[in-house]
Amino acid sequence: MISPIILALDADEISKASDWIRATRDSVDIYKVGLEFFLKFGASGIEELRKNGEFEIFLDLKLHDIPNTVANSVKSISRLDPKFLTVHASGGPEMISAAAKADAEIIITAVTILTSLSDEDLMKLGFAQDAEKSAVALAKIAVGAGARAIVCSPFEASAIRATVGDEITLITPGVRPAGTAAGDQKRFMVPSEAMAAGANYLVIGRPITGQPSPAAMADAAAAILNSI
Repeated sequence: MISPIILALDADEISKASDWIRATRDSVDIYKVGLEFFLKFGASGIEELRKNGEFEIFLDLKLHDIPNTVANSVKSISRLDPKFLTVHASGGPEMISAAAKADAEIIITAVTILTSLSDEDLMKLGFAQDAEKSAVALAKIAVGAGARAIVCSPFEASAIRATVGDEITLITPGVRPAGTAAGDQKRFMVPSEAMAAGANYLVIGRPITGQPSPAAMADAAAAILNSI
């Protein structure tokens, strides 16, 4: 069984990210490489990480541009063989379709509403509906255009699951074990609640990587896994 934990490798050094991978391999099968890491270390950084053994990559670049540019970006990334690659759902159906057609092996993953945004933030940005309704609408459009996975807040997971069905993978950031700091997430749940709401995978970072030692990281990851 594949672990539902996706560990965020938000590290400023490849060696540090590699340490996190080695510490958590018993509880984690998929690791998230984000924009900051990718811009700093590029494709060679991911290749270096993979020297730590076999694992899947969730490449979180949140591509958002005209369809041709996004399609060519997906083709450029293909050699890295990510399991998931994120695009912004707000890029529209043509962009998402172009991304999905560029490499059928990569699971194009559409990001709906960032978990750092509140309903008040969305109103200021000009959204006509609240976070849940906006996320559901974006997810429906994205899936119709070829996205096979959706990133959403756990608070929208249930409504999105009801809309897109059981075949679509739901990935939720904004997950924090009970008793940990919220960080920059304004909308979050504990892992068991997010899974019950319909999530397939949970993106978790600092509650695991912020631990003081590799052994403590391993224990934290195992505790989260056992709590789901």
